[in-house]
Amino acid sequence: MKKVLLLLADGFESYEASVFTDVLGWNLYEGSKNTAISSVGMHKTLRCTWGYSCIPDYQLTEINLDNFDALAIPGGFEEAGFYKDAYSEEFLNVISYFNSRNKPIAAICVAALSLGKSGILTGRKATTYMYQDEYRLNQLKNMHVLVVKEKNIVVDRNVVTSASPATAIDVAFWLLEQLTNKQNVISVKRRMGFMLP
Repeated sequence: MKKVLLLLADGFESYEASVFTDVLGWNLYEGSKNTAISSVGMHKTLRCTWGYSCIPDYQLTEINLDNFDALAIPGGFEEAGFYKDAYSEEFLNVISYFNSRNKPIAAICVAALSLGKSGILTGRKATTYMYQDEYRLNQLKNMHVLVVKEKNIVVDRNVVTSASPATAIDVAFWLLEQLTNKQNVISVKRRMGFMLP
């Protein structure tokens, strides 16, 4: 069984988290049946960007990172307090741990800033939110990242970053492919209705 750690910061965007649970869940029932996902946070209750609450499966202090094969991180909003957790030492240490073992890391939208803050993107290609202005892109660039503006999804070795919530489902399918294979992803996409039978 391939296990994914869904790392949630307070103020995360629920849609960006849900794509991972849906794609990996569909795979568990309708695909290769070999993926599991656990939501992990640093608080017993997390508030999502749009105000409702979420209870993660585990607290970060309760898990052993060695038990996980990949890391998934949704973005969130500054106004909802996202960066307080997303820039914390504990959060950044998880990112560094997965990267040091060359395990897949999938970050949606501004979650790329956590990766940049951790130092794992230094000298590597990545992207982040860019649709209102280039404020977030410039933040990422100031973290010594080779920012790519021409693509909505950027893969550099074991890491994928993306430019907006619109890319979320494709990031989740990328992660599924890293854990299984391309043919399995096609099968799951068909089952979910993203491709014709």
